[in-house]
Amino acid sequence: MANSPQARKRARQAETHRRRNASQRSRLRTAIKTVVAATESGDYKSASDAYQTAVPIIDRAVTHGLIHRNKAARHKSRLNSHIKALSTS
Repeated sequence: MANSPQARKRARQAETHRRRNASQRSRLRTAIKTVVAATESGDYKSASDAYQTAVPIIDRAVTHGLIHRNKAARHKSRLNSHIKALSTS
């Protein structure tokens, strides 16, 4: 347990940050799953709309340091390729 005032404050801050990060991580995963579900259903319009909603959430996760920028780019690229496959078929 933290004994000094600085360590107690750091423990409080860490808990606040942990909760915020967990919330944002959950929001990120939900957005990605929504796009995946829409692409699996085969509906191009809903998949495209879900993708447009998910992109800012993914980018915000990078800005807040939640995920690496390359991971965000990989997610966006893969989701977009699934949507493009829907448009051609």
